[in-house]
Amino acid sequence: MQTLTLAAILLLLSSFAFRLGRKRAFAVSAHEPRSLHSLPGYYGSWVALWCGLPAFAVLIAWLALEPTLVRELVITDLPAAMQTLPAERIDILINEVRNAAQGHATANPDLAAAAEHYNRLRQVSFAAVTAISVAIALAGAAFAYRRVQPALRARPRVESSITVFLVASSTVAIFTTIGIVLSLLFEALRFFQMVGFTDFLFGLNWSPQMSTRSDQVGSSGAFGMIPLFTGTMLISLISMVVALPLGLFSAIYMSEYAQPRVRAVAKPALEILAGIPTVVFGFFAVITVAPLIHSAGEMIGLSVASESALAAGFVMGITLIPLISSLSDDVITAVPHSLREGAFGLGATRSECIRQVVLPAALPGIVGGVLLAVSRAIGETMIVVMAAGLSAKLTFNPLEAVTTVTVQIVTLLVGDTEFDSPKTLAAFALGLMLFAITLALNVVALHIVQKYREKYD
Repeated sequence: MQTLTLAAILLLLSSFAFRLGRKRAFAVSAHEPRSLHSLPGYYGSWVALWCGLPAFAVLIAWLALEPTLVRELVITDLPAAMQTLPAERIDILINEVRNAAQGHATANPDLAAAAEHYNRLRQVSFAAVTAISVAIALAGAAFAYRRVQPALRARPRVESSITVFLVASSTVAIFTTIGIVLSLLFEALRFFQMVGFTDFLFGLNWSPQMSTRSDQVGSSGAFGMIPLFTGTMLISLISMVVALPLGLFSAIYMSEYAQPRVRAVAKPALEILAGIPTVVFGFFAVITVAPLIHSAGEMIGLSVASESALAAGFVMGITLIPLISSLSDDVITAVPHSLREGAFGLGATRSECIRQVVLPAALPGIVGGVLLAVSRAIGETMIVVMAAGLSAKLTFNPLEAVTTVTVQIVTLLVGDTEFDSPKTLAAFALGLMLFAITLALNVVALHIVQKYREKYD
C-alpha cells in the first residue's frame, strides 16, 4: 500500500511537471507556438519524463534491493546462536519474524524483538526512498524546466524515450517467454533422467503415485502420457464439434443476414458468455448437463459415467462459441464489399456468394480463430476437473471419465511437493509437451494465413 501511494505521488508530480513545461513553452515563445521547434505538449512531456523516469528508477531499485537488505540486517541483529543455524532454518526464522511483524503473536522474545527491528527498518527504508525519489523528481523537473527554450528539440527526444520504452517492453516480453521455456526445459530434462523419454512419450499407463520418502510404500509409478493426451484430444474434439458450427453459423448470420437492430442485441448477448467464469460452467456441467446425459443414456440402454468426457466437452464447447463467433464475425465483416458486389453482378445468390466468395476470402482469419479456440480447449482445467474427473484412462469412449494434461499438472503440483521426485517433475514434462503442441498449432495457423492471404488482398 505504501508503494502504491508513493507511485501515485510520483505520477501526480509528473502530471504537474507536464503542465509547467507546457506553460513554460508558451511563455518562452511569447504565445507564438510557431516559433517553437515542437508543439507545446512535447515540451510538457519532456519535463514530465525528466520528473518521473529517474524517480521511478529509484523506486524500482528499492523494490528489488530492499527485501534482501532488510533481511540481512535482521539476521545480523539476531542472537549469535541463531546466526549459526543452517540456511534452511534461518529462512524459517525470517518467515516467523515477518509473520510476527504483521501482527501474529510469537512466544519467542528474540523473534518478537527481531519483528520490531524488522518494522523499524521497513519504515526507515520507505521514508528514505520516499525522500530520495521525491527529491530526484523535483530536481529532474527543475532541470528540464530551465532548459525549455524555443530551439529545444523536444519532440525527437520525447519520441526517442518512447521508442526506448517500447523496445524495453518488447525485450521483457521476449525474455519472459524464453525464461518460461527454459524453466520447463531444464526441469523436464531432470525428469527424463529419471524416466525414459520413450516410456513417457509412448507409455499407455499413467500412475504417478510415488513415495517422497524411503519409508513409504508405492515407490514406483507409471508415467505414460498417452492416456492424458488421449483424454485431452477427446474433450477438445467434442468441444470443437459443438463450438465450431454454432460459432461459425452465428457469425455468418450476424454479419450477412441479421438486421442492424438484431445484430446490436445478438452480438453483445452472445459475447456475455465469454465473461462467465469457467467455474460457473463447471457447476453447470456437474449439476445439469452430466445428469441429463446420464439419464438419456439409461433410457436407451447405455452405460454413462457420472463424470464423462461428453459432459465436459459439451460445456467447454459452449464456452468457446463466443470466441469463434466474435473472431469469425470480425473477419467476415472485413471482407471487401467489392467481392460481394462482383458475385451479385455475376448472378450469384446470397448463399452462393457466402459459400464461394466470402468464406474463402475470410478463411485465414476463421482458421486462426478456430485454432485459437482449440488452444484454449486444450488448456482448460476447471471444467474438466468438475465434469470429467481425474481418472487417467486410455479410452475413446466419450461416455467414460477421462482426464487431461492440464488437470494432471495441477494435481501434481498441489500440496507438499519435492522437486527431486519424478512425480513433481512430471508436471514440467507435461507442460513442455503441451507447449510444443500449442506452438505447432500456432505455426499451422500462421502457415494457413500466409498461404491464402495473398489471393484476396
